[in-house]
Amino acid sequence: MIPERAIFWKIGEAWLFYVAAAFAVGLFLIGVAAHVFVWLKSTPKGKVAFSRQALKQTVLDVFLGLRVLKGELPAGIMHSLMFWGFVILSVGTTLLLIHEHLHRFLVGRTYLYFELSMEIGGLILLAGILWALVRRYLQRIPRLEQRLEDALVPLWLLIVVCSGFMLEGARLASQKPAWGHWSFVGLWMAGLVSDSTAQSAYPYLWWGHALLSLGFIAIIPFTKLFHMVGAPAAYYLHHSSEGSRETSPSFQELDEAPLNTDEASLDFIDTPLKIGDVVFYDACMRCGRCVKACPSTGAGEAFGPRDFIQATIHGLWQQHSPVGDIRFLTKDHPIDPKAPWHCTTCAACLEVCPVYGATFEAVSRKRAMLIQEGTGVPDLMNQTLERLFNYENPWVSSKREKAAWTKGLDIPALAKGGKGADLCYFVGCTTSIDARAQAIAKSFSSILKHGGVSFGILGEKEPCCGDIARVVGEVGLFQEKKANCLDLFTQYDIKQIVTSSPHCFHAFLNEYPEKNFGVRHYSLLLRELIGDGKLRFKTNGKLTVTYHDPCYLGRHNRIFEEPRDVIRAIPGTTLIEMGHHGPDSLCCGAGGGRMWQGKELDGEARMSEIRVREAHATGAEVLITACPLCLIMLEDALKTLGLEKELKVMDLNELVLRSLE
Repeated sequence: MIPERAIFWKIGEAWLFYVAAAFAVGLFLIGVAAHVFVWLKSTPKGKVAFSRQALKQTVLDVFLGLRVLKGELPAGIMHSLMFWGFVILSVGTTLLLIHEHLHRFLVGRTYLYFELSMEIGGLILLAGILWALVRRYLQRIPRLEQRLEDALVPLWLLIVVCSGFMLEGARLASQKPAWGHWSFVGLWMAGLVSDSTAQSAYPYLWWGHALLSLGFIAIIPFTKLFHMVGAPAAYYLHHSSEGSRETSPSFQELDEAPLNTDEASLDFIDTPLKIGDVVFYDACMRCGRCVKACPSTGAGEAFGPRDFIQATIHGLWQQHSPVGDIRFLTKDHPIDPKAPWHCTTCAACLEVCPVYGATFEAVSRKRAMLIQEGTGVPDLMNQTLERLFNYENPWVSSKREKAAWTKGLDIPALAKGGKGADLCYFVGCTTSIDARAQAIAKSFSSILKHGGVSFGILGEKEPCCGDIARVVGEVGLFQEKKANCLDLFTQYDIKQIVTSSPHCFHAFLNEYPEKNFGVRHYSLLLRELIGDGKLRFKTNGKLTVTYHDPCYLGRHNRIFEEPRDVIRAIPGTTLIEMGHHGPDSLCCGAGGGRMWQGKELDGEARMSEIRVREAHATGAEVLITACPLCLIMLEDALKTLGLEKELKVMDLNELVLRSLE
């Protein structure tokens, strides 16, 4: 006999299968349509242009699983096993239907290879499912939830796979084909039952397996399994607008669009959304990688990015779906009213999310709504924004103090028209005013003089870049500060800017689309001066240091190696990395406007203290950073922990200045 398979062997009413299949596919399509309906209703202006490059990147993300493998190899392998096992079995089932109704090609050796592939696919899927259950319920990975849906979905799929092997075993036990060894798992199962039992049980096993499989397809849009559809869509939308998702939301759009305040304050739906954002919310599978990476959650605070996103999409379903949230196993996620203010906007969530999810952008939108409503805004934040509006800084009720640090120093001032200097040193609010951070300005100015750089400052006339207003959602104030900066830079004909703060650098680089000037963070200029031979170092003993990556310099703008290159260029200096460094660096806790919110948001521990302990554990003598906010937070934590005699906190400029010839 020629190797072949009859799909409906011993199945009398085969048409019933197609009725059930049509019903399952119909439910699947209705569910998917409901999701798309909510996406479009949430983003009425959302348009998606076709991009061949985005499609190519999406295919790579889906089939290679690079985002899933990134940073979580065990989880990535587990997911890959489930994905490829599911794909192989789905393709195999489709080929069987084509063979039955369109073209009989699964015969002879082709059929044998087909059988072998299906056995391997089933085993791959089985391994992935079992690994997933072990990770969640035996290893109890902390970031993984243990809800009814989390058990039901893999167990359902497990039963589908096992029933498939049992069905194959019953068929082989009944037919005893000479080529049965190609279905090696099925052949093993066949040895467990008698011929008569296999024949009588086969129809029941066939229908059970068929209905379980079709039912699984039908529930996909109504459970967290929808990520099978949502994730590829999220990949495509991310790649089609690459670059924009990795910066903060467009606050110009937020400022121009009216906010809907008809819903409760925790619906998270009151600011304009891009379709890519909504698709990300819906594609979230609650894997918890963002929870593991979030510094707020890690410090035991009342904020979790996963719950925030789930509350966001639940609110969208409640607003735009006539039947509410169709995900029948999804419960409501009550959120602490202070939750939006805990986020440091550090972008750790985006760094680890398998579907490129930037939870901090959803937080920014929520803050913008709260600011406009005037509800739920911390008192200290309101006072900070008032100072920023009136005095061009968030610290003190005075404009003159911005130049106080220059007293007794020969710091050149810029003149209107751009005369007298090639470079504008934009000192920034914190570096100008905070006593500890002023050392950054003094050190950097000395380095610029030492390197023969023609520079000047704006002094008392220096405005705020507006970044503080931006990250806390005061959209109108940010637009005003941006306009002030652009106007002043035009008056002074400023073409090149160097900043002390990564936050100023980020704002100028990414949030000033109208700019006609270049901008660098000082670490980039330091490396350039060293490379050009304008800074030469002396050998003054050995020093062991570790480097803390500021969030807005590192994750937000991918500047990781430049500061390290500067450190390595100093003779006698040895750099030791902390456990969390580069893209995985921990936040100091000052970002997202938290520097100006006091300690009322603190949880079981302070983020800055967690970071200092990690630095201390390296055995380094000095903890280096390149951000005034980080410098303040880390030094304060050092004192609180009583580690001043064992570890010192320095800015990169201070390290460079003390090492110059």
